[in-house]
Amino acid sequence: MNEIDLIKEFQHIEDNFDRAVVTNDIAEIKKCITSDWVLVDSQGGIIPQEQFFQVLKQGLLSHSAMSKEVLRVKMYGGVALVTGRGQNTGTWQGEPMEADEWITDVYKKDGDEWLCVLTHLTPVKK
Repeated sequence: MNEIDLIKEFQHIEDNFDRAVVTNDIAEIKKCITSDWVLVDSQGGIIPQEQFFQVLKQGLLSHSAMSKEVLRVKMYGGVALVTGRGQNTGTWQGEPMEADEWITDVYKKDGDEWLCVLTHLTPVKK
């Protein structure tokens, strides 16, 4: 598979994840990630998925829009490194939030599916 096809495949996977997060559907989010997935960001450090799901369940975090553009995919056997840029809006603890971030997602092949193992976010410097 060439890089253009890989970008299209992972764009579809990322779009599914974005839809699951915007709807706060934890069951759908879990279909996109491994059981040990973590989120790494500049403010919270390493955030285990249970902590992420807890703030969704409590309504502390919600997203009204989320989009990513996959810009680069590199394969290393059963591991894929996906780099892109994403924007999202929503609320955090009742306050409006807006983010523009560089995103690196690490995926592993699990049977016929690609599941995200780690998401690393870096705010875009403006």
